[in-house]
Amino acid sequence: MRLAGKTAIVTGGASGFGEGIAEVFSEQGANVVIADLNEAGAKAVAGRLGEKALGIKCDVTQLSDLQSMMGQAISAFGKVDIIVNNAGWSHKNQPMLDVNEEEFDRVFEINVKSIYQMSKASIPHMRENGGGVIINIGSTAGKRPRPGLSWYNATKGAVNLLSKSMAVELAPDNIRVNCIAPVIGATALLETFMGEKDTPEARAKFVGGIPLGRFSTPRDIANAALYFASDEASFLTGVVMEVDGGRCI
Repeated sequence: MRLAGKTAIVTGGASGFGEGIAEVFSEQGANVVIADLNEAGAKAVAGRLGEKALGIKCDVTQLSDLQSMMGQAISAFGKVDIIVNNAGWSHKNQPMLDVNEEEFDRVFEINVKSIYQMSKASIPHMRENGGGVIINIGSTAGKRPRPGLSWYNATKGAVNLLSKSMAVELAPDNIRVNCIAPVIGATALLETFMGEKDTPEARAKFVGGIPLGRFSTPRDIANAALYFASDEASFLTGVVMEVDGGRCI
């Protein structure tokens, strides 16, 4: 049990990468809080994981929601050791000037501002408890961008770099910050990423650019998150780990 006695919060934990992370963390002994705007989905995941899991409705762009969620987590489990900023969103794959301002604002609010808000809600608690672990879910889109997702790419570039900056600033507080940069995965956002180009041929072409020959899976990302969250990674901070089957080579 690599996370026995630890409590983790996973945002966007009702599906996709977040659900996979919550499952693996629970398997490894952690108490897990699944925070998601989809309350039914969050509670369903928590129900499957058992009494050491808690599903909470939470809008990650709202500080009040995150503060309330932190309070519920601390009340249920005593403390919070691990934060996984996984909640994410994308505009449809399309020319950059076709993305309207509302879509632009939404993708930055969920992908970037949410980390700012979560930091406000969680870092004081971690400081009081002598440290913690923050894992941000970035993307290969922020390291090897492609046309059609320009504004999404920009948010993930921000997450990748922000993780390094946070790591430097929070190191004196014994708070480690690392980032996972997945390649595109078989999640609910796949059709959005592909856009109108989402055909079997287009998917095959994309997979052809991944040396290991497949999309990422929630379990791939969860295993990387488990390593970062565990004491085995106690001397790692500021790392952006590409979990991409070689896509960024």
